[in-house]
Amino acid sequence: MPRISFPRRLCRPLIVLLAALALLLGAGAGPGWAAPDEGGSKKLRDALEAAAKGHIEATARLDNSKRRQKALTGRLKAVEVRLVELTAQVGEVAAQSYRLGRLTPIAALLDSTTPESFVRRAGELDVMAQRDGRRLRALAEARAEARTAKLAIDAEVREQQKQVVVLAKRKRDAERALAEVSSGTGSGFGGGSASARPAPRNSDGSWPSESCSVSDPTTSGCITPRTLHMLKQAQSAGYQRYVSCHRSGGGGEHPKGRACDFAAAKGGFANVSASGGDKAYGDSLATYLKSNAGRLGVMYVIWYRQIWMPNTGWRAYSGGGSPAADHTNHVHVSMY
Repeated sequence: MPRISFPRRLCRPLIVLLAALALLLGAGAGPGWAAPDEGGSKKLRDALEAAAKGHIEATARLDNSKRRQKALTGRLKAVEVRLVELTAQVGEVAAQSYRLGRLTPIAALLDSTTPESFVRRAGELDVMAQRDGRRLRALAEARAEARTAKLAIDAEVREQQKQVVVLAKRKRDAERALAEVSSGTGSGFGGGSASARPAPRNSDGSWPSESCSVSDPTTSGCITPRTLHMLKQAQSAGYQRYVSCHRSGGGGEHPKGRACDFAAAKGGFANVSASGGDKAYGDSLATYLKSNAGRLGVMYVIWYRQIWMPNTGWRAYSGGGSPAADHTNHVHVSMY
């Protein structure tokens, strides 16, 4: 068989081209792969992000306020028990004074018949004064603590009422944002909903602020630690078909490392709407992400002409007609 030779000036570009093709085919994306064109305007994506983030933040503040109120209520109950005990003790002192009359310390000392009894009575009076003083101070402090706890509980109730108003506003914002792409309530999807391991939160229950700071295992870009956690949890739950997260340029969360696209087809992002087993795979994945949104920090999920947000539930979604824009060939998830 004759040996084929190439001019040396063509060898290096050819090697680079072959390496690139091998890398592309080895990634598991399948022939004809291309990053999905999500469709929708930047204005829409920004509005969805603002509405979802606002809802998540208000929910965290509401939950945190409820936890504080519960702790304060427990503290108030304990103080009220102490108040009953201290009030009874101070009542005993008052009753004793009433029965015996108002015996002044000077009169008690003058009633002593010997120097020894004088010293003994002086000591007894000092002990009684310290005891009664402690009881009165403890009663005053308990009353002040109870008043403080009640005021704090009232403040938490007002905070919760405020966050309920915020949540209602964020829901209206989401519905206005969806108006241009949604025709009404969606039906949702069936499928698995195993529990994911929760991503780390702040001590007050809120999500920590994160940047695109860790390597994206699906591309050469970067993603946030929370996005990486979501990706690993989804893969551990069995959703191991092709995924693409970071994407440079454009709007939305992909360039920020806060979004991933999960292909429905085994071969990658085919330019056709999923059906059969591929549709069932996407249904199950979308349900998994929705069910674990609170554990993972999911802002919204888009799949098969439907979008899920925490303040609206599943809604009908139209991205522009193509399988990529309507998300009928991949599941999109945006992270907080």
